[in-house]
Amino acid sequence: MFFIFLATVVLTSCNGYNKLLKSSDYELKLKKAKEYYDKAYYTRSSQLYEELIPVVKGTDRAEEVYYYYTWSEYYLGDYILSQYHFKNYTRQFPNGKRVEECYYMNAYCYFMNSPNYKLDQTYTKNAIKEFQSFIDIYPESPKLDTCNILIDKLREKLELKDYEITKQYYKLSDWKATVVAAKNFIKEYPSSNHNDEMYYIIIDSYYTLALNSIHSKKEERLNFAIENYVKFLDLYPKSSYISRAESIYNSSKRLKDNLN
Repeated sequence: MFFIFLATVVLTSCNGYNKLLKSSDYELKLKKAKEYYDKAYYTRSSQLYEELIPVVKGTDRAEEVYYYYTWSEYYLGDYILSQYHFKNYTRQFPNGKRVEECYYMNAYCYFMNSPNYKLDQTYTKNAIKEFQSFIDIYPESPKLDTCNILIDKLREKLELKDYEITKQYYKLSDWKATVVAAKNFIKEYPSSNHNDEMYYIIIDSYYTLALNSIHSKKEERLNFAIENYVKFLDLYPKSSYISRAESIYNSSKRLKDNLN
């Protein structure tokens, strides 16, 4: 009996909603859309608000309708669509009372779309860009600390991806690409915990390049290995890579001496 009762309630509810969709009573639709939204029936609120957007365009209700439609899409998990609409809200209603919130949510939707670090990081980079833009526009926002925390999380993802790319070049013995990638890594992430390893990789790559170079290029590449070791030793005197780097440094000096 309970299941029959439940099925009856659901069927009646669906029939009522279908009649509402067909209705031309926009005041009722506006009222019911907010009721559905407040009860977290976001599929229904989204459908109603989407229908109401062109109806209320140019009126004092346009901002509210568009705002709740956008949040309905967000709660349905469509972060690509909701990102577009949060951004569009800021364009359509630049003086709206919720414009700061929508600027933030535009960036946050990019954050939510940021994938695993192994995948393409376009959304990650866009999220950083949009959070930074929000900080520039609203430097006194209470969301400032949250933005900085999320930017750090996004940059950690980019850092891990770039770290693994550099290590892959290294494993493949692509020494020239390794040097370029490792130098870029140090420049891009100056506070990274991986930077002592990056210096070691640069030293080893230059030394190995020298070993496999024609005579005219050997000295230059050995010099690069030696110079980077000196920088490395100054910056990371307690690194776990010290002994290995020192061994390469000594070999580089001997090989250089034998060139003359």
